[in-house]
Amino acid sequence: MNQRSTIDLEHGWDFMQRGITKLKNILEGLPEPQFSSEDYMMLYTTIYNMCTQKPPHDYSQQLYDKYREAFEEYITTTVLPSLREKHDEFMLRELVKRWSNHKVMVRWLSRFFHYLDRYFIARRSLPGLNEVGLTCFRDLVYQELNGKVRDAVISLIDQEREGEQIDRAILKNVLDIFVEIGMGSMDYYENDFEAAMLKDTAAYYSRKASNWILEDSCPDYMLQAEECLKREKDRVSHYLHSSSETKLLEKVQHELLSVYATQLLEKEHSGCHALLRDDKVEDLSRMYRLFSKIPQGLDPVANIFKQHVTAEGTALVKQAEDAASNKKADKRDVVGLQEQVFVWKVIELHDKYLA
Repeated sequence: MNQRSTIDLEHGWDFMQRGITKLKNILEGLPEPQFSSEDYMMLYTTIYNMCTQKPPHDYSQQLYDKYREAFEEYITTTVLPSLREKHDEFMLRELVKRWSNHKVMVRWLSRFFHYLDRYFIARRSLPGLNEVGLTCFRDLVYQELNGKVRDAVISLIDQEREGEQIDRAILKNVLDIFVEIGMGSMDYYENDFEAAMLKDTAAYYSRKASNWILEDSCPDYMLQAEECLKREKDRVSHYLHSSSETKLLEKVQHELLSVYATQLLEKEHSGCHALLRDDKVEDLSRMYRLFSKIPQGLDPVANIFKQHVTAEGTALVKQAEDAASNKKADKRDVVGLQEQVFVWKVIELHDKYLA
C-alpha cells in the first residue's frame, strides 16, 4: 500500500471518464466491446485509491460531485435533445428507452463508485449513489417533460376508448416511470398523471352519457354502462397502477349512473316500472348490479319496486272486493271460493317478488 503512487484528481478522473464514455457508447448502441472484469476492477480500484489517499489527496467529495455531473452532462447533451425532437407516441417510446438506459447507467456507475457509498456517503448521511442517479433524471428530464408525457398518454387512452388499437405495453412502461420516479412514494403518479386522467375520464363519460340517455332505452343504456365499467377495469389491469382502480370506476359510475339515475329509472317505456311489468329479469338483475355499487343507489330502485308490488297487491284486493259485491248481488253462496282465489293470488305475488 505504501508503495502506491498518489493519483491526482485530473489523471484519475481522465481514466474514469474513459470508462464512463465507454458505458455511454454501449448505451447508445455504438460498436463497443462490453466491460471485462479487468476493466471493471481497474475502474473500481481507481475510485478506491482516490478515496483512501492521505489528505489533501482524498478526493471523495470531488468524486461524489463528479459522479452526479457525469449524469447531468449525459442528460443535457444526449438525452434531452433526443426527447425534445420527438412527439406523441414517438416521444413516449424514446422516453421509455432513455429511462431504461438511465437505470443501467446508474447501476454500472454506482458499482464503479461503490467505495463512496460504503464510507464517505454513509458517514455524512448524504443521498446514496442510486438516489443521486435517479434524482438527476427526475430533476432534468421528468420535470421538463411530464406535462407533455401525461397529455400524450391521456390522448392514447381516449383513442382506445373510441375503439382504436393502441400499444398498451408502451403505456404500461411510461406509467411505471411515474411510479418509479417517486422512489417509494406515489405522489408523482398521483399528482402529475392520475389527477388529470381522472378528470379527463369524467369529461369523456359525461359527453357519452348525455347522448346515450337521449338515444337509448334503459336496458341498452345499462348494457353500455356495464361494458364501459368492464373495459375500464381491464384498462387498470393492463397499464394503470392498481391503486387507480377504485377512483377510476367511481368516476365512471358517477357520470354514467349517479348523474342520470332518475332519468334512467323513470324512462317511460323501458324504465324500472316497465321492466317489472314485463318480467325482464336479466335487465333488472343488471340494474341491481350497477346501482348497488353507488352510495344510496338502490334507494330509488327499491321505491319503484315497492310502488309496483303495492299496485299489484292493491289490484288483487280491488278484484276480490268487486267479486264479493257481485256475489252479494247474485245472492249465490259459493262458500269461500273467492277468498281462496284471493289468498292464492297474494301468495303467488309474494313468491314471485321475493324471488
